[in-house]
Order: sequence, then structure tokens, then C-alpha cells
Amino acid sequence: MFKPYDGLETTDENNYKQRLCSNLTTTVSCSTKSFTEIPSFDFCICALMSFKKKQLPSLLGPALPFLRSEPHNVDPDLPKMISAITSVGAGECWHKDSCFLNHLSDVYRILKLWGAPDPVARCGLFHSVYSNSYVDLAIFDPAHGGREILRSLAGEEAERLIHLFCIVPRQTLIHDDILFRYSDEELVEHLRESHVSLLRAREEALVDYTETWRQKVANVVPAAGVTVKHINTGEDVTLSRRMVATFLLMTMADFSDQLYSFQDDLFENEDGRMDFAGNRFTALWPGDGRPGLWMNSLSRMGAVYTLISREEELYLRERRGAVGEDVKDNERDEDLELTMPPVFEGCTEVLPREEQRAARDLYWEAMTMWKKDMGAAEKMLRESCKKNRFVGEPHLVLAQVCIGQGRYEEAEKEAEEGLRLLLEWGSPWDKRVSWEGWVAWGRLLLQKSKARSWPATSFGVIGLGLVR
Repeated sequence: MFKPYDGLETTDENNYKQRLCSNLTTTVSCSTKSFTEIPSFDFCICALMSFKKKQLPSLLGPALPFLRSEPHNVDPDLPKMISAITSVGAGECWHKDSCFLNHLSDVYRILKLWGAPDPVARCGLFHSVYSNSYVDLAIFDPAHGGREILRSLAGEEAERLIHLFCIVPRQTLIHDDILFRYSDEELVEHLRESHVSLLRAREEALVDYTETWRQKVANVVPAAGVTVKHINTGEDVTLSRRMVATFLLMTMADFSDQLYSFQDDLFENEDGRMDFAGNRFTALWPGDGRPGLWMNSLSRMGAVYTLISREEELYLRERRGAVGEDVKDNERDEDLELTMPPVFEGCTEVLPREEQRAARDLYWEAMTMWKKDMGAAEKMLRESCKKNRFVGEPHLVLAQVCIGQGRYEEAEKEAEEGLRLLLEWGSPWDKRVSWEGWVAWGRLLLQKSKARSWPATSFGVIGLGLVR
């Protein structure tokens, strides 16, 4: 589990582990035996790695300007940016489960709710407008003044991100060159090891570049960055490591907004690996609307993003120790802030493929058989929530089951958890309803649960709506 650090004896490692355990807010009893005999240390690491969840008010506050269509309260320049993409026909272009305008706006919203810096969020708003390796949606032509227009709208830094995002072979970069070089098990182990490494660096000023997880990151995405081929010209394009991490973050936001069962049908993604290997081009749009099998892939992206972020912190600590001062390297984009999304417990957990499928199938079966047996549907929903703890919709459906039976405390608990998760994501998992619709429904369920009130007639249900 631990690799010895230079200058540390085994007993020092034991003491360090003991101190980590004793510093937990949860009381943990640790043995004073040798390192290999401490039975509770794995639990200690899990507790240390636990993500501090935000409370609903702190999640709802940033979401309200989006829910109230107040773009000026998000970014004073946002109205003119939206007007610009609207004026060139983004609302007339098809995009997976909606139109291009909605997709661009949604990706921006997701990134803002994840705390991304403005240049990154603005890149999300324009992320495919020059076309890219996935889509032909060049509503701004970079060869005919498009880049100049976007620089004036989004700023120099954001436009650089937009341009790079549109010219790199993203499928090859993100999936072949990065994701598929890690197994799920390896990511889980490296997340745990990297967390301990970071704690030791922060508390003891001890780092070790020979650690397995660090060597793997350096091999997959070196400190100096990577070189890929321009998708149109074939010329070399250099991306810093922080740029690669930012593109992982943006791909998570991009995919979470648009993926559902239609893409699974198109690419024959029955195993949920998301390798885009199939070619069922006759798949009928929009399909049956089920949630897609994309969450394992995004949890893996989040895990790699976390590993790169942690490696970047250790790398900068080592360099600062070597040169004696904090000097930024502009070629490494060290001003590009790597913020951590709240999803997947702060990108610290990987959802297994078999769990994502089982959870989706249970949810879908519950949604289609409740008329026959509401009790069985409830059991399926509860099992779905256990298997995939990272999505909100099953909790909200379960909340409605509970509130309809007068079990208000249970309904309140489920509604709060479902709403919290939806606000964390900024996009829906079940895309039959918009994110705004799910959030409104979640707030209504929570409000009525707290009031211990629910209609007992069909007209009463369709008469619901007011959220306070």
C-alpha cells in the first residue's frame, strides 16, 4: 500500500499512519502493531478521501441565475455571447437530444456549476463552433474572421482554448491515449495512493517521484505535455499537461449533457465501455430515451483528471524546492486553474461498468412496471440508488413513491439527495426531462415533503407547480 520514502524507516511510516488515523473527525481505533497488521488503515484512507458534500443552499445559489434565465447575473458578458451564437443559427442546428444552442448553453452551465474558471466556461459555450473531431458545426469559420470575432466576444485566453479544443483528435487523445491505458482497478488504487502522497507532501513536505501512480501519470501525460496531430492539416499540436486535464474536464461536461441510449444504440455500447467501436448507423433517433451507459467512462475521466491535478501539485512543490522560488512556466499553462467537479464524490470514485448497467436497468424497469406492482418498483429504485450513488433521478422517483404513501420523512430524505445530485451535475441523467424540469420537480417534492402534504387526486397532482 505504501512505498517507503527516502530517509524514512518503517516505524516512521507506522507513526504517520497512526497520526492520520488519530486526526480523523470520526473516532478510529488503530493498533500499535506493525504496518501490515493495522487492520483499520484502509478504512482510515477511505475516510480521509471522503468528499465533503455541499449543502443544498450552497448548491442552489449558483444554479438560480440559470433557472431564472438571468445570464447577466452569471457573467455580464454572457448575454452578448449567447446572442452571438444565436444570431449565426446555433438554435437551428441539430445536436443529439436537442439543438446546438441548448447544448452549448448547457455545457457552459455545467462548467460554471463545477467552479471552472471563466476562460474554461466560456470555452464550453463555444467549444465546437469551429467544428471539431466529433461534429461538423462550424457556425464560426476560423478561416474567415471567426477567430477574431470570438476573441472579441470571449477573450484571448478562452479563444485559444476553443481553437485547440476544435483541432485536436479528441477521441484518440482522451480515450486511446489516456483512458484505455488505465484499468478501473488501477485508477481506484492510484486515487488512494495519490491522496496519501498529497497528505504527506502537505503535512511533512515529503515527496517521491518514483511512486507507481506518479510514474504512470508521467508516462501517460508527461510534465512537458503531449503532441498530437491537427485533425485537418496533420501538423503537430503541443498540449500542456494542464491543457489535457482541462480537455478531460470539458469532455466530461460535454458528454454528460448529450449522451443517452441513442448513442449506445449507434455505437453498440452494450458493455458500457464507451469505446465507440460499433457502427449501427441505422439506429433510429431518439430511441427509447433511456439513460445511457456513459457514467463509468466519465468517472474514469474524473479519476484521471484528479491524478493529473495531484501530480501537478507535487510537481510544482518539487520544482519550488529545487529552485527555491515559485516561478511559473508559461509553456506549461500554469495559470490554467484545475478546479475539481463535485461529481463522483469530487472525482475520487470509479463507477464499475456492471454497476452502471444494473442501476440503469433497475431504474428503467421500475419506471415501466409500477402500474403492476408499486412495491416491486420501489425495491428496484432502492437497489438502483445503491448501485449508482452518483445520479439524482432514481432518488426523486423514489421520493414520489414515498410521498404518495404518506411517508413524508423518507420522501424528504430522498428528494434532498436527488436534488443535491442534480445540482452537482448541472445536467440530467434521465434526459426525457430537462435539467431545469428535474430540479423544479425535486424542489417541489422536497417542499411538499417538509409540509407533510401531497394531493390525493389526479387533478391535484397536475395542479402542482409553485416552488418557493
